[in-house]
Amino acid sequence: QVELVESGGGLVQAGGSLRLSCAASGRNFSTYVMGWFRQAPGKDREFVASIPWRRITTYYANSVKGRFTISRDDARSTVYLQMNTLKPEDTALYYCTAKRPVLGATWDYWGQGTQVTVSS
Repeated sequence: QVELVESGGGLVQAGGSLRLSCAASGRNFSTYVMGWFRQAPGKDREFVASIPWRRITTYYANSVKGRFTISRDDARSTVYLQMNTLKPEDTALYYCTAKRPVLGATWDYWGQGTQVTVSS
């Protein structure tokens, strides 16, 4: 079982930056694949970024590639999302999520979300 708590959201002007944090509790955190999703009002939840254990590679949605960076600190059981050059369309509720590092695993663990609002 993994519990996830996000923080770091807020209101920022377009072009600004925010760093989201996700504190995880539970066993074997370092082996889990960690990710961030977001959901804007009236839209489906969408993938933003993910990072596997050992940080071999990272994955990003095309809409955030080059602006967002996902990272993890396994010693602190924390995953981060650095968001730069924010745009109004990045406004959403951002969720931290985790899944086991096995083929076919689903995103089984979710935080409550942290709100990011980007003003134009």
